[in-house]
Amino acid sequence: MPLKTVICIGMAGSGKTTFMQRLNSHMRSKKNPPYVINLDPAVLKVPYGANIDIRDSIKYKKVMENYGLGPNGAIVTSLNLFSTKIDQLIKLVENKRDKLEHCIVDTPGQIECFVWSASGSIITESFASTFPTVIAYIVDTPRNSSPTTFMSNMLYACSILYKTKLPMILVFNKTDVCNADFAKEWMTDFEAFQTALRDDQELNGNSGLGSGYMGSLINSMSLMLEEFYSQLDMVSVSSFTGQGFDDFLNVVNNGKINEYDEYYKVERERVLKLKEEKEKQRKDKSLEGLMNDLGINDKKKPKSEDDSAEVLSDLEEGEDDGLVVPDEFEDSEREYTFASGDRTQGEINAQNAPGLQKAYQEAANRVGKSANSETAENIARYLRQ
Repeated sequence: MPLKTVICIGMAGSGKTTFMQRLNSHMRSKKNPPYVINLDPAVLKVPYGANIDIRDSIKYKKVMENYGLGPNGAIVTSLNLFSTKIDQLIKLVENKRDKLEHCIVDTPGQIECFVWSASGSIITESFASTFPTVIAYIVDTPRNSSPTTFMSNMLYACSILYKTKLPMILVFNKTDVCNADFAKEWMTDFEAFQTALRDDQELNGNSGLGSGYMGSLINSMSLMLEEFYSQLDMVSVSSFTGQGFDDFLNVVNNGKINEYDEYYKVERERVLKLKEEKEKQRKDKSLEGLMNDLGINDKKKPKSEDDSAEVLSDLEEGEDDGLVVPDEFEDSEREYTFASGDRTQGEINAQNAPGLQKAYQEAANRVGKSANSETAENIARYLRQ
């Protein structure tokens, strides 16, 4: 079976780290230990043994001192530095693919530092492109007993879902303190949430958060989130007692992994194919432009066989060794300017023009004598010098 990855995300104080510790111990009790990764650089101690800990390679306080950053800025910078080695991290996890079934990842408590940063996207997409990946959104159940706070948390969960586009499980934690049945009822019954909202308005009066404009806004958003709730699985757990973790693992193994294969994986392959096609079109267009600039691929002027030759040696020699006789001269007879049409009669020689030949000979002799005398004088002048 493929190694499944669970990325735990939640608000500060929602019990994320405790949830990780209980999930780790629960899996080990089932003889199915997970591969544990800690990505929170600012935590002092973790209650579980991590196979990979960001604190081993990134020193949070040194990042603050060297870059002059505050707490949140140092967390983002630490994640940025760590994400440059994400390929090595993925390779280490891949080596455990045949031995382990799950990989669980703990993220920083400052949720915006991970979810909305470039490094968080790189880490999440790297896992999701290699392993079936599920987002576990941890919710603090006692703090969400108010309809206003509950709606704020659901909107944040909705934004994370559409940001990561990965299967998500809403994990209502701390059920040993407050039962999460009210949350399940609000998510499945719109009228029950409306009743709770009206009760909250009456309880707080006109000065409360649930009154006035805020109440009207929450009422409208609850209608919008009805479709969002239908795509989620909700699980209530207690990290203190260990209650509900069997239900959580059942949803991960049977429900969300199938959802990953059916939706996310298919969508990712479609996007990658579309990206490859666009890249191919861009390369073809760039190559076509280059060839047009070089005059190699001129579509307006059809190329002949001779135009396709790039160098002179590409032209094959014919019977005439490159000499081409114009068509209009191939069959025509040669014309002469002599009086007689006989070519032999038109030639000048000693038989038909003896006087002209004698005159030519005398002129040649005179030129030769003058040239010889001039050459002799030049030699004598040179010797006297």
